[in-house]
Amino acid sequence: MKKWKRFGQAICAFALIGSMATVFASPAKPPVAKAPEKTPIILDTDMVDLFDDGVALIMLEKSPKVDIKGVTIVLGNSWGEDGTASAIRHLEGLGRTDIPVVVGVNRPTRPGRMENIMEERKNFGYGHETYMGSCSYPEPASWQESYRSRYKSEPTVTPAKEDAADFIIRTIKENPHKITVVEIGTNGNLAKALEKDPSIASLSKEIVYMAGAFLHAGNTTPTAEFNVWLDPEAAKKVYRADWPKQTFFPLDVCENEPINYKNFRDLEKRIKNPVFKDMWERHYMTALFRENKNHKNFVWDVLAAAYVLDPTIVTDEVYMPIDVNDTYSISYGQTVAFPGTPPPGTKKAHIVQKIDRKKFWKLLTKTFDQM
Repeated sequence: MKKWKRFGQAICAFALIGSMATVFASPAKPPVAKAPEKTPIILDTDMVDLFDDGVALIMLEKSPKVDIKGVTIVLGNSWGEDGTASAIRHLEGLGRTDIPVVVGVNRPTRPGRMENIMEERKNFGYGHETYMGSCSYPEPASWQESYRSRYKSEPTVTPAKEDAADFIIRTIKENPHKITVVEIGTNGNLAKALEKDPSIASLSKEIVYMAGAFLHAGNTTPTAEFNVWLDPEAAKKVYRADWPKQTFFPLDVCENEPINYKNFRDLEKRIKNPVFKDMWERHYMTALFRENKNHKNFVWDVLAAAYVLDPTIVTDEVYMPIDVNDTYSISYGQTVAFPGTPPPGTKKAHIVQKIDRKKFWKLLTKTFDQM
């Protein structure tokens, strides 16, 4: 009996040695690397074709780092009708008509502002640009009319029925502490959303603006940058909300990042998509560069989009409390950064002053290579 017991023990020992040999001979496969989580984005925009809002949209959509939850349309560069048509056309060109286009605020907060804008301009003065965006032409009859007149075809999708402010609230609450809001238009949609639900600011991850002129002259007036100038009341509400982080790309940096003729020609040759080639041919910048090789333009909103993809493009910034002058006066719409004790209710913000141009242009040319 003992003999059989010893025999059984020997068999077990051999089995154990064999199993150990198998373990050492066949190491376990390393775990499959998990794909990095995409940053969910709401793009709030006064949309125009290509430069600058359109290119910002394309840059974000083409990045594997970003998940665009929706494009919300606000008054600014264009009326909401034109912005809606443009956003839909861009998404058609990208093959991303699954991304909702959501229409929002189409008037400034101040009553009668659009109707009296020329009198205001005469009294408050001009900056170094005469540009007035939607204030300079009549409101279109509909977004469909705008689409047909510009693109000579029928749209394949329609905007969402939800109001932009409600979409912003719902999307942030469905993705708490994850959403980055990219604000490259006026602030009416966000102000309306915050009035309905102030908690959405603290429930966001970050907000990134192209807006303001903090340590720099204005462009639309001597003191005000266009995106703030058109609706200062809305901007003030938004800038004073409880965002975990606010980052601004103001004129301080935007007007130091030009496109010259060489840049223009380099970008032009990269476009292959017929939708975007058509937009390029009709773009105001194209005519200006073809008529004058010494012309200079800027990228504006695209800087905010690039920052979302690579925050290391920022090489210099200041971190200060900020506010907006919403008093109807000669400095209406001026953005202010406070080196000393700020007014009650203000919040701090990162105000970008310089970027790494080489890094930025690498992102930009890559975007155009995908157009």
